[in-house]
Amino acid sequence: MLINLAYLIERPTGTTAYALNLLPHLHKLSPTYLATPASGLDRRKPEYIAVPDNMTQGSLGHARRLAWTQLQLPKFCKGDRLLFSPIPEAPLSVGHRRYRSVVTFHDLIPLRFPEIFGTIKYYYRHYVPQVLAQADQVLCNSEATARDVFNFYNLPTHKITTILLAHDAEHFQPVFSPIKQLKEQLFNSLGGFDIAARPYFLIVGRHAPYKNIKTAILAIKALPDHVLIIAGPEDPRYTTDLKTLADDTGVSSQVQFVSYVPYAQLPALMSGAIALVFSSLWEGFGIPVLEAMACGTPVITSKVASLPEVAGEAAYFVKNPEDAEELGRAMEAITADTQVQRQLSEAGLQQAKQFSWEKTGRATAEVLRHYL
Repeated sequence: MLINLAYLIERPTGTTAYALNLLPHLHKLSPTYLATPASGLDRRKPEYIAVPDNMTQGSLGHARRLAWTQLQLPKFCKGDRLLFSPIPEAPLSVGHRRYRSVVTFHDLIPLRFPEIFGTIKYYYRHYVPQVLAQADQVLCNSEATARDVFNFYNLPTHKITTILLAHDAEHFQPVFSPIKQLKEQLFNSLGGFDIAARPYFLIVGRHAPYKNIKTAILAIKALPDHVLIIAGPEDPRYTTDLKTLADDTGVSSQVQFVSYVPYAQLPALMSGAIALVFSSLWEGFGIPVLEAMACGTPVITSKVASLPEVAGEAAYFVKNPEDAEELGRAMEAITADTQVQRQLSEAGLQQAKQFSWEKTGRATAEVLRHYL
């Protein structure tokens, strides 16, 4: 069996973290890994095959990877070997040549919000449906994503298997005295912002519009004694607008942008927050919800897409994530009531325990084994 990891990059993204957490649980299937030198995999192992390292960054890198997938990857698929790809990429069959494959599909967000995505939407409209149609099985990370695959691509249900994702339970745990740790180690990353000065709400994620950060910026105005920390990579297309919104709304002193938080510091940052605000308009899964719950941090999230699957009954849900007043009331409710904070914290800790990469890996291995 081949595992196509040509897309892995050095700084982990959601799909990178998914693949790396799966690999230890697929080892018994004796796979051969196709990966770039920058992936961090051990190239000394005999089951490792190096692939070009210019196929991961930007639109040009993506185009190179698709060309490599179609023209070079088939050379490794000899003998009817099964190909597992943790993203929906595989060689398209030509003539009578059919490639056996199992692929993972994470979300259909570029088609749900085509106005905010560039050429990637054409990838989802034209290439991905062909990959899914010829795959032996498509793994989906939530029932919401499985419904999207069925509804958007008309894929038969017998070809779809839902396997929920997980979080790093060893890393994301409650941190005692988190503010002290953050003051000592994260102060410079916060641009001199004194994290101990005022209680804070936390957003973790990119600045894309579907993450709905603008509503949280509007909502924080209802809590003038609190701060909203937005931790995630800046995007020149959207970050300026978010900062302008904070200025125009009069909450710039309450909103702190942090472009990058070291992975080691995320549990402390989450543990110190009043709540994680994850009011996305759509998510394929939503791993930060589990990470915050595992830290004992209350979670405010949207009652849309996969988020009810992930959060269960352990979060404070907002029905309309674009309603700043509703979101503000949710934030006020958690701030004002220590009993609500405690109940959400305890429920979240229990909810997070329902998910594990071992469970995800075992279910994935069972599907793959069926096609070997």
